[in-house]
Amino acid sequence: MSIRHWPATERPREKLLQQGAAALSDAELLAIFLRTGIAGIDAVTLARQLLTQFGSLKNLLSANQQQFCTGKGLGAAKYVQLQAVLELSKRYLEQEIQRDTVFTDPATVKRYLQHTISNKLREEFLLLYLDSQHRLIKTESLFSGTIDASPVYPRIVVQHALAHNAAAVILAHNHPSGVAEPSRADRSITERLVQALMLVDIKVLDHFVVGDTDVISFAERGWL
Repeated sequence: MSIRHWPATERPREKLLQQGAAALSDAELLAIFLRTGIAGIDAVTLARQLLTQFGSLKNLLSANQQQFCTGKGLGAAKYVQLQAVLELSKRYLEQEIQRDTVFTDPATVKRYLQHTISNKLREEFLLLYLDSQHRLIKTESLFSGTIDASPVYPRIVVQHALAHNAAAVILAHNHPSGVAEPSRADRSITERLVQALMLVDIKVLDHFVVGDTDVISFAERGWL
């Protein structure tokens, strides 16, 4: 049976309008993006098959063009649309934390970081440079490593923070495993960075570790 013949409460578009996007499953949201299914398969069923094929929504969203286009009903046009949607979401969140935003609540930063690096297959280390009023100057990806680790060098962090005339910084990196819990190495490098930046009067406000569904704040844990 075609989706248009389903009860209105079960059709993804109508369900979104009535209950909001958060009420939809991954497959239902993906079905809205796909718009149509393929011969003999409706859009929701196709979406479920794609999630099974790729293993997770994260893997589908982070797939490169060649990998993405191996999916049923997916091609270059859908890949371009998806990349545009992801970039629009990223830019929207970036504008939420522009220079008129003071970092007094980590919730906005967490949302931005989840969208920016939670779906990365390799570990990536970000710096958010802040002015004396703790407003955002710039976000920069400084290090990118293997699937398990990213080498972080305090000297380079200090150089870049000074180059951006930062009065404070927020550190962030992702765990490709999907588990946000900070490791002993995470705590060790944070201590080294705090000490290095302290020598040039730059304060580390927080270090966020980003997983698939969670973001851990060192400041909230009382580690900074």
